[in-house]
Amino acid sequence: MTENTPNEPLQRPGFVYHLGRAIMFPLAKMVYRIKIEGTKNVPLEGPVIIASNHLSFIDSIVIPVLAPRRVQFLAKSAYFEGTGVKGWFSKMFFTSIGAVGVRRGAGQAAQEALEQGRQILEGGNAFAIYPEGTRSLDGRLYKGRTGVAWLALTTGAKVVPVGLIGTNKMMPVGAKIPRFAKVKIRYGEPIDVSVHGAANSGRARRLATDEIMAAIHALSEQELANEYNESPPHDIIEKAKRALWRRERL
Repeated sequence: MTENTPNEPLQRPGFVYHLGRAIMFPLAKMVYRIKIEGTKNVPLEGPVIIASNHLSFIDSIVIPVLAPRRVQFLAKSAYFEGTGVKGWFSKMFFTSIGAVGVRRGAGQAAQEALEQGRQILEGGNAFAIYPEGTRSLDGRLYKGRTGVAWLALTTGAKVVPVGLIGTNKMMPVGAKIPRFAKVKIRYGEPIDVSVHGAANSGRARRLATDEIMAAIHALSEQELANEYNESPPHDIIEKAKRALWRRERL
């Protein structure tokens, strides 16, 4: 699978997805004993945004595997472009959990990623997103970026907040396989952010994002960081792109 562009149809999960879910669901529930709360809050039909905190790489596995309906999310395109046996396994695995390949970055790349999410939602599907942008390495809940609000306000999709607890202990940074730890997935009541205004309003996007993050905080019970969480730029070009992106957003 290569990354999609906004004008291309998205590949929906097929046999590999359902096979992977059938194998991993009982493994997660019976072997790792992951507890799930509030599944009734997830609409089983229609577009819905699953907005979660982000503590570990394994978050992108437990959410789609254990959700009460099929959920898609974005994953970096490198997972789908490898060669040899390792590349084949990576592509099959991420396809099996409903991932869609996309190139990540700031500026245009970030907007194209949101367009991918918009296509998924407009197809009547569930789409998972981490408003923090990247995982929290210190366990705190960081300030949400407004892309989640743009998606909700643009598509009219309800937002289901999710609080993940313990996934950073289940699979900390550097771990190769999941460890046994107490993990909970908490789904909150759906949020209709349309009351805040239109998608082209920066104020509406900020207010909607803050409401979503407050709901996530209530579920995850994390300490608040009150700042954005950013991974360091890979090189000078990425650093320049981020600076330009921030300037254009002012």
